[in-house]
Amino acid sequence: MATIKCRNVTFYNVQAILFDKNGTLEDSETFLRAIAQKAARLIDAQIPGVGEPLLMAFGVNGNILDPAGIVSVASRRETEVAAAAYIAETGKGWFECLKIARQALDEAEKYVGQTPSPLFVGSLEILKYLHEAGIKLGILSAATTDEVQHFVAHHQLSDYVQLQMGVDEGPSKPDPVLFLQACQTLGVEPSATLMVGDSVGDMQMARDAKAAGCIGITWVGNLDNVKGADVVINQLDEIQILED
Repeated sequence: MATIKCRNVTFYNVQAILFDKNGTLEDSETFLRAIAQKAARLIDAQIPGVGEPLLMAFGVNGNILDPAGIVSVASRRETEVAAAAYIAETGKGWFECLKIARQALDEAEKYVGQTPSPLFVGSLEILKYLHEAGIKLGILSAATTDEVQHFVAHHQLSDYVQLQMGVDEGPSKPDPVLFLQACQTLGVEPSATLMVGDSVGDMQMARDAKAAGCIGITWVGNLDNVKGADVVINQLDEIQILED
């Protein structure tokens, strides 16, 4: 059990911490924006006029990616469905719309490449620091489990992270069942587990699961993105262990 302090908030009896991936540990903005732009172009080539509104829905405005937009926080399946809904406005059948959206996102991912984005400064250090203190660590992401595992392997985090969990066919954030499953896998109670993330979905999921607390991180300084957090930080090294 550890006592964790972030700014002026203290969390007691913490056994585990779950981290989101995109926008929390991983600086994925450039990668996600590139996928959204390529997918929108591919869809627009087939159905002219859909590209621009779809980009806005994805959360891309020029070179700016909205951290609360679809590609930033939704699962792959949810992104496909959202894109398909825009295509469906043109009168095409739903299953054809889903197929077009899925193919465009698949092709965009191949085009952009699968190399994980860089870690945010301090991500590796905080994982090592917490692991060495005996805290169980996990990654709970809206990305697929394969992507999470690839990310952990690429950045050589497996010594520190005991859980690598994404969203595949089942429920997505903010469904608390994800948090509960993660805690069960780690062998800890939700009431002894903190959530660290950069989205409202992370905060809501953890709250509904009766987590020990929710730490919101906003590298861009937008507090609206982490409404519901017990405390908001701008850098991961603000997570400190209080010595007994």
